[in-house]
Amino acid sequence: MLGPVLLAASRSDRLRRVVAAAPVTRPVVDRFVAGDALHPAMDTVHALTAAGLEVTLDHLGEDVTDRATARQTRDAYLRLLETLATADLGGRAEVSVKLSAFGQALPDGGHDIALENVRAVAELATATGTTVTLDMEDHTTVDSTLAVLRELRREHPRTGAVLQSYLFRTEADAKELATVGSRVRLVKGAYKEPAHVAYQDRKSVDRAYVRALRILFEGEGYPMVGSHDPRMIAIAQELAARNGRAAGSYEFQMLYGIRTAEQRRLAAAGERMRIYVPYGADWYGYFMRRLAERPANLAFFLRSFAPSR
Repeated sequence: MLGPVLLAASRSDRLRRVVAAAPVTRPVVDRFVAGDALHPAMDTVHALTAAGLEVTLDHLGEDVTDRATARQTRDAYLRLLETLATADLGGRAEVSVKLSAFGQALPDGGHDIALENVRAVAELATATGTTVTLDMEDHTTVDSTLAVLRELRREHPRTGAVLQSYLFRTEADAKELATVGSRVRLVKGAYKEPAHVAYQDRKSVDRAYVRALRILFEGEGYPMVGSHDPRMIAIAQELAARNGRAAGSYEFQMLYGIRTAEQRRLAAAGERMRIYVPYGADWYGYFMRRLAERPANLAFFLRSFAPSR
């Protein structure tokens, strides 16, 4: 019941100000966000990679409404990639981007503006030995995001994309993307979507996830299993065995701060395990979606408001 409320709240400027001003918020945010700036986040990256994990970094921000801010996002990612290259982390760290932060939603040529900005990031990623994954946002952005993916893959074939199992269209998109060299992160979905485009109940979303997962593992691409659900992890491992996939021909991905013991268990078992590490001052939308996804996250946050005894 609270999930849709929290997702709606994730786009409320008034609630953003209330939550950001609450004294107890920062320690809870720190559980899910690796700092407000790049260099504190790099401390987290070094710790994770030293523990045998890989990372994908997200400079937080979305729904940009002007060209100057979109260029600032581009420049932040260029600095990030330069820092990864200096630290010789190109083989262990990639970057994830939201095209709405690159100008996709601008009313006059937003798609082309986002493509131009993210192309510069993809070019530097390739030059530094890593790659870019295009995060998926709400359903209105899917066609544009996949079009950007097709364009980028012409020169940067390792560019990845995210599919969300709760959308009705995802199985068809998975079939199209399950090709040689294609990298696809499959997630369940974290935006409030209308009933005419997306499954609304958890069981239907889970079943759709398994169907799309099967398509990806049976295809010729590189599946990235974005899930904390033990059932989905077990199914992915079964599909890998059934399709003769060797270790390194797929990977698991989890969010920073969630199920950390399981992250390390999978890595120790020989699975390729990548942690999604967000950082940046614009953490509110990301944070609220994490609360909406799991009741345990919300309970953890609300307990922080309780007076100490």
